[in-house]
Amino acid sequence: MVYTVFYKTSSFAGYCFLDKNSIHPKRRDVFIFKSFLVKIQICSFIDKRMKRVTVAQSSENIAVLFEGWQESMIWSCLQGVMGEIYVDSLETPASAMALLGDFCFLAGRPDKEMVLYGAGRQDFIIMVPKDENWASLIETCCPKNAKKTVRYALKKEPDIFDQEKLQRIVDGLPGRYILKMMDKTLFLRCRQISWCRDWVSQYEDYAAYQKHGLGAVILRDGEPVSGASSYSGYTGGIEIEIDTREDYRRQGLACICGAKLILECQKRGWYPSWDAHNKGSLALAQKLGYHFDYAYTVYEVVKK
Repeated sequence: MVYTVFYKTSSFAGYCFLDKNSIHPKRRDVFIFKSFLVKIQICSFIDKRMKRVTVAQSSENIAVLFEGWQESMIWSCLQGVMGEIYVDSLETPASAMALLGDFCFLAGRPDKEMVLYGAGRQDFIIMVPKDENWASLIETCCPKNAKKTVRYALKKEPDIFDQEKLQRIVDGLPGRYILKMMDKTLFLRCRQISWCRDWVSQYEDYAAYQKHGLGAVILRDGEPVSGASSYSGYTGGIEIEIDTREDYRRQGLACICGAKLILECQKRGWYPSWDAHNKGSLALAQKLGYHFDYAYTVYEVVKK
């Protein structure tokens, strides 16, 4: 059990997250904070109701809360491939939260405890509200550390890609570069490089990546300089993460990697889902054949 705790002492206040080993065995108003015993003046264990859903417990009652949300990372969580689902009740869920990597999707009836848990779970998280009520609650709970921004959803259309056009893009790779599919050596190397770590970071190991991941990487002198890979995977597809090292941008390398990855996904019968974090990403997706669907609000939350 991990507790979300609101605390207030004579010198500071806030929320923190504790496991049972941090709670004083006899005095629940004392916990260990940064290696010090701290006496709590006000303490509320606010997430006792939240239930983590296992694959065996997943049900239509939970899935229906996310109904109509064409988001592959939610599918990953519901399928038990990766990520986590939390609900307020296993028997009669009314509120639900899907967590995967840096993303937190909130659905059903707005629940303050879920927002606080998601916002404080890690140093940075992108909170995606299902509706305006959730959005308003995020702003209320995180008035100083939630940045409101916009992302762009692309339509999920399996049969719209022009394979000949994509192959021409791939064939345009300049001779000074090498294009490779992600293998174990590249997987381990990308884990060590901060700018491209998200190509592989959600996979426990290379075996998991082989099963639910796929990636195309451009190398220069043996080092990754651009790539398109699966941020996450689900049964039937992947969510694309694409980036180019800053000093190699504006050469069309990301477009080549994206084209190669789409072609390889089609060979497997997988859908390459794309969600654009800015208008540049949107323009690249459209160049590769995707069609814009809608813009939506998210909150980038930095842990206080």
